[in-house]
Amino acid sequence: MAEAAASEKGLSMEEKEQEEEGAAAPSVSGVYFICPLTGTVVRKDQKEKQLREAIQAYFSVDPVAASIMEIHTFNKDREKVRVCVETMAKYLDNIYLHPEEEKYRKIKLQNKVFQERISCLEGTHKFFQAVGFETKTLPVPGQETTEEFYVLKEEVLSRLEDLREHKEQLLSSEPVRAQLHRQLAVFHPSPAAARFELPHDFFSLTAEELRREQRLRTEAVEKASMLRTRAMREKDEQREMRKYNYTLLRVRFPDGYILQGTFYARESVSALYNFVREALRDDWLPFELLGPGGLKLTDENLAFNECGLVPSALLSLAWDAAVMADVEAAAEEQRSPLRPELLARAQPLS
Repeated sequence: MAEAAASEKGLSMEEKEQEEEGAAAPSVSGVYFICPLTGTVVRKDQKEKQLREAIQAYFSVDPVAASIMEIHTFNKDREKVRVCVETMAKYLDNIYLHPEEEKYRKIKLQNKVFQERISCLEGTHKFFQAVGFETKTLPVPGQETTEEFYVLKEEVLSRLEDLREHKEQLLSSEPVRAQLHRQLAVFHPSPAAARFELPHDFFSLTAEELRREQRLRTEAVEKASMLRTRAMREKDEQREMRKYNYTLLRVRFPDGYILQGTFYARESVSALYNFVREALRDDWLPFELLGPGGLKLTDENLAFNECGLVPSALLSLAWDAAVMADVEAAAEEQRSPLRPELLARAQPLS
């Protein structure tokens, strides 16, 4: 019944639960990703499905490239993928280097090496078919039985350079990864800037696991403080860091306007500096970012989860005073530092 009611109002179950509980609306509706092949923006739980559909559609454009994407993207054991593509490359190398040798143009499908290293991985059979192999049932020499082979089509021998390029592409490719959508937002000055309501997408743990963690932490308060060693505290901090996959960061400008974006918890502080710089009307202006408590973020190589900026944080931007004085003296009027098209999108922060 709850699902039906949520569906009628166009709400997700998570949003329906919030409505029933009277909870505050989340600061963002979820974590979203951009498919690099289509540009489609999808929620985190739809990311893999979208990638699979996009790669499948790419077979009509370039079947060799699409099959290579499948091999590198959908087989998660990177060591198995490495062994697989190196073995496949060896097959192609033998053909390229010895085109006159018929034995190299046939691959027995029941061969132990082929079965253990190649056949069990997704996308491999599509690759062989795309580069010019076809399945044939051939007699086994000296026996009265037959076996299935991949046999290279004769016409491919006139395009051996293509085969070499396919091999290089197979070896050099990387998994297709959806890009985290920053969900850039600009807000008017607000006293609620430090208040965050995060959806479940931001946490590694489920909502039930988070509630249990909170209960255990409350029950264990008496174990804390003075009796805990530094090693124990560091272990707890590491455990805390692993709870969060993402972080929602806000940067408040001197004029009060707020810039918001979504980041991986493991991304470096430099990603935030770049994000802010790209939002500036004058991206050459030097600035510093100050974390909660006014601490300067000077080491841009630190990850957000290493400097306490997860799962959310409000930071402040400070200009280089000398440079800003020169800029203001030369300006005819005081302007917002944000790009006009971003400023036009500013909304109230509820």
